[in-house]
Amino acid sequence: MQATINPQDLRKLLTDYVQAYPGTFHERPIWRSPLLVTARADDRFDRLPEIAARDHMLPSDLLAEVRSVVVFFFPFKKELAVENHKGDTPCRNWGLAYEAANRLINRSSEYLQAFFEKRGYQTALTPVTHNFNEVDLVARWSHKHLGHLAGLGRFGVNAQLITPSGCAGRMGSLVTQADLGDAPLVSEPELCLYKNGLKCLVCVKRCPVEAVSTAGIDRRLCWERLKSNLANVEALAGLDSETHVCAKCQVLVPCSLKVPPLKKEATRAG
Repeated sequence: MQATINPQDLRKLLTDYVQAYPGTFHERPIWRSPLLVTARADDRFDRLPEIAARDHMLPSDLLAEVRSVVVFFFPFKKELAVENHKGDTPCRNWGLAYEAANRLINRSSEYLQAFFEKRGYQTALTPVTHNFNEVDLVARWSHKHLGHLAGLGRFGVNAQLITPSGCAGRMGSLVTQADLGDAPLVSEPELCLYKNGLKCLVCVKRCPVEAVSTAGIDRRLCWERLKSNLANVEALAGLDSETHVCAKCQVLVPCSLKVPPLKKEATRAG
């Protein structure tokens, strides 16, 4: 008999897992409390090929009898963002944090999968990395776009998902047969200051190669910078060949660690 699971159970399960994780796996404690949302695997996800990538997979491509999509976010601590804010190239600890977050996402995904399957529900995962198409510069399974559709956050000008805990962190997702219903954390249409008509664009100013603009991200320019960082930045020497990092548009901007307050008295963009 299949056991009933609710989103609050999953949120507590993941929070407890992350709290114990550094001691269990001998990792640095670089994360704040995780966020998790669930969504029915309905026709809203049919938009993925339109808003993400033309060949983006649908939840049913991963699991034929899918009923729910689960998306989660691991926000980094402020001190890591502060350290990576310095200079035009990423610090070593940011590169190490990227690799550590990939391990956390893969392990926590497998942990949640085991939790579901023990209760009688098939569940399917995708790796946190390695589904990136280096020709089109898009992912066939975008955790950020899934998070947007499921109500985990909203996209900023920097093309990062702004969640209730900001955008400086890493995301993962899975699909399952369990009927979890909709449990979003965000209902507002926009969370970005600029997209709400207020002055900001700090992320645009922070990009060292001018790849970020109000017209969108110049993916090719950004990608070339990421590869250059790994190849040429001494602080990143010896890191994994998939560790393509920068994040200058994510750290110490108004939406790094929280949703920026949309104050009525704020000056509106012209």
